[in-house]
Amino acid sequence: SKEVVSTSSAPPAFVNHAAITWEEDRKKWTENRHQRPPKMPKDPIISWSATYDDLLSTSDPFPQRIPLPEMVDFLVDIWQDEGLFD
Repeated sequence: SKEVVSTSSAPPAFVNHAAITWEEDRKKWTENRHQRPPKMPKDPIISWSATYDDLLSTSDPFPQRIPLPEMVDFLVDIWQDEGLFD
């Protein structure tokens, strides 16, 4: 009887190097996050007295970018006042 000798080996297991790197970077970021002093809250860019019409009536840019959470808070307040958001 003939013996069949296989010289091929199984393919190497897949290693997702990008996912490993991402996890390592995320761990560094989350560890360092607790060591940083908390950010001081900035004054809002949108004036507390601004209305929705004030924003729509001008095409002038704001002096700086408006953070998304600030814009969302502004819009939710307006929509709640107008009964459009529950």
